[in-house]
Amino acid sequence: MFQDLKCSLVVIDLDNTLYAANNGVFARMDAKMNGYIRRELNVDQHEADAIRIKYWKQYGSTLKGLMAHHGHEAEPFLKEAHDIDAHELLSPQPSLYHVLDAMPMRKVIHTNGTKEHAETILNALGIRHYFAEIYDIRFNQYTPKPCVDTLSQIFTVEGVAADEVLVIDDMADNLGVAKEAGAKTAWVHPDAMQTTHPWDIGVTSFEDLLLS
Repeated sequence: MFQDLKCSLVVIDLDNTLYAANNGVFARMDAKMNGYIRRELNVDQHEADAIRIKYWKQYGSTLKGLMAHHGHEAEPFLKEAHDIDAHELLSPQPSLYHVLDAMPMRKVIHTNGTKEHAETILNALGIRHYFAEIYDIRFNQYTPKPCVDTLSQIFTVEGVAADEVLVIDDMADNLGVAKEAGAKTAWVHPDAMQTTHPWDIGVTSFEDLLLS
């Protein structure tokens, strides 16, 4: 069980980790990003979608590609991409309370989104009060996960050694960086129970951490 890992800090991903990927949040963000790209780069819908995916795969975030190749400012893109009225899609989840109550360690969010987006999501889920801090895409000059330097900076700011940290994420690449940094890892993914993996814990949903 995760309590056995003896951690003093838990770094938790937001989207697709604390809630399932199929509830419409990402679909709305993808549509917003495509609209921005279509308008700003003067391309059609098909090309905008291809650019969004290409930059996400190449850089870890669409934003980083737009900054690198088109000289775009980060904040206008971030504001538009996260303007999705997430409260319409999410509601308080008591099942999350049970897991977070069982984590006496300090808990922080690490997200490729903005702090404002994280606040909206956490408030909609009814769990904002569980988290001491939110480390967003701005924390390390808009550098997205996975990035070992960003994680190391978070550990330094939090005043903990890497082996005192548990990183919980749905993306294997992000957990690979966490493991490289020396942290313990928990994979939240639908395939976690059917796939051999190198992480300390593997569960199909965040709530299942209580059963790990």
